[in-house]
Amino acid sequence: MQRPNWAPDDIDIERPSVARMYDYYLGGSHNFAADRVAARAMVEAVPDAPLMAQANRAFLRRVVQHLVDSGIRQFLDIGSGIPTVGNVHEIAQRADPRARVVYVDVDPVAVAHSQEILAGNPAAAVVQEDLRRPEAILAHPEVTRLIDFSQPVAVMIVAVLHFIPHADHPEDILRTLRAALAPGSYLVLSQASDDTRGGAERTEAERVYRRTDNPLCIRSRAELTAFFDGFTIVDPGVVWVPQWRPETPESAENAEQAVFLGGVGRLDG
Repeated sequence: MQRPNWAPDDIDIERPSVARMYDYYLGGSHNFAADRVAARAMVEAVPDAPLMAQANRAFLRRVVQHLVDSGIRQFLDIGSGIPTVGNVHEIAQRADPRARVVYVDVDPVAVAHSQEILAGNPAAAVVQEDLRRPEAILAHPEVTRLIDFSQPVAVMIVAVLHFIPHADHPEDILRTLRAALAPGSYLVLSQASDDTRGGAERTEAERVYRRTDNPLCIRSRAELTAFFDGFTIVDPGVVWVPQWRPETPESAENAEQAVFLGGVGRLDG
């Protein structure tokens, strides 16, 4: 397979990446043949996969706007993926050019393209790091340069937790992040759920993602809700992502087809 000129030399373009598969679902162009093969297999197994990705990205945008309206001016987006139109910094800095955003992703393609997009933007940065290393994220020089943890911060972990298995103790990861936050901070979570789908679709989806370095760990609404331990969940709670403060009533119809559950929690003093 020919390596595109935008692909970092140290990545395996023969092995699918969950970030680049997600980019494919969203109609992006920063993916390789191996990513497209795996993504198409996922779409064959779960035809709504692109709809799911789009609904989740729309949830992220609505949440960021809500948080900006609530006075938040610092965002730490962990597992941010490959940039697409309507990213966190675009929404936040449209409201306040002084808003500060740090993206974090483990995928070098996502990081390389984020660096390109953010060039010349002193209030935004990207860090290559793994959610499973929260201490390293919190101590990274780019994070400490832009994020003042004595003031409220929004930590966004959107469409990532289903790649963190129970063995990696996601509750401990979130506890470490929560301990670094000031009162008035927010936690934003979404992840794939099996509350309405299971059986053959789930089995096939799990088989597809076993080709990647990040196999799926599907969770229930109760399990995702438990991850907000220490936070007060804001209305409308942990819901299918199209149901989270939809722009129109029609956009929340058949919300369970999105498969992703999402919610926002506030850290009170």
